[in-house]
Amino acid sequence: MTVVTVGVHIVDVLARPVESIPSGQDTHLLEQIRITAAGAAAGTAVALAKIGVPVATMGAVGGDELGDFLLMIMARHGVDVSGVVRRPGEQTAASILPIRPDGGRPSFHVPGANLGLATADLDAGRLTAAKVVHLGGMDVTWGLHDPEFYALLGKAREGGTIVTLDLLSNLPDLMPAVRAFLPHVDYLLPNEEQALMLTGAATPEEAAAALLGEGPKGVIVTLGAAGSLVATAGGLTRVPALDVPVVDTTGCGDAYCAGFAAGLLRGRDVLGAARLGTAVAARV
Repeated sequence: MTVVTVGVHIVDVLARPVESIPSGQDTHLLEQIRITAAGAAAGTAVALAKIGVPVATMGAVGGDELGDFLLMIMARHGVDVSGVVRRPGEQTAASILPIRPDGGRPSFHVPGANLGLATADLDAGRLTAAKVVHLGGMDVTWGLHDPEFYALLGKAREGGTIVTLDLLSNLPDLMPAVRAFLPHVDYLLPNEEQALMLTGAATPEEAAAALLGEGPKGVIVTLGAAGSLVATAGGLTRVPALDVPVVDTTGCGDAYCAGFAAGLLRGRDVLGAARLGTAVAARV
């Protein structure tokens, strides 16, 4: 496969628009309820498949109906899911997201089988043969905080594989461990809140510069409506967001990562890849 995504796989149940949680047994009528394949590995894989990039994904789901659904929906979009392991007796990770009228999305979440994903679950040969490996949600896949996994990433990079890294949570307690991955990746793609938590910096520019000093070739900080900030050895550049009506921001970060990876595969420089990521996110 051209791209292999590794990490978090989640079933998202989204309802919109939600202005408040009904009290008691009351019912609010909505415009839409939908179920999607999400998570920083699964969501990025689906976005890649939608734009025509051959992609396989590796992760862990439960032996439940949610896991059945997640594998079905990814495969239907064209993602190779043969690298996803099943965990009998465990729940597949899932979130319920009530989408506000402005597109904001608070969540209720069960981490599920993602927490137990380990290096032994991965197909090392397929990973090292990929042109791009996208690590999605290393802040919550604790079983991959493993020297053996770092060595596997090193082997892949020695063979020419590009490694990108995105995060899942905005939980301060999970951020410090992420820094152990930075010497082993080429591009880090946190959102603004994550970048500030990782570094303690006051601005995205300071955070990006600090993270760049820890190993990656580039740090791309997504800034929501303000676009993104690209940091490389050549300096800092702002890439504006496209002006589109905001309906639901769910999956925009995963789509940005997919577009960024696709841009690198197609020979774009880092700024060009960031612009493609911006366009793919805007469509979401």
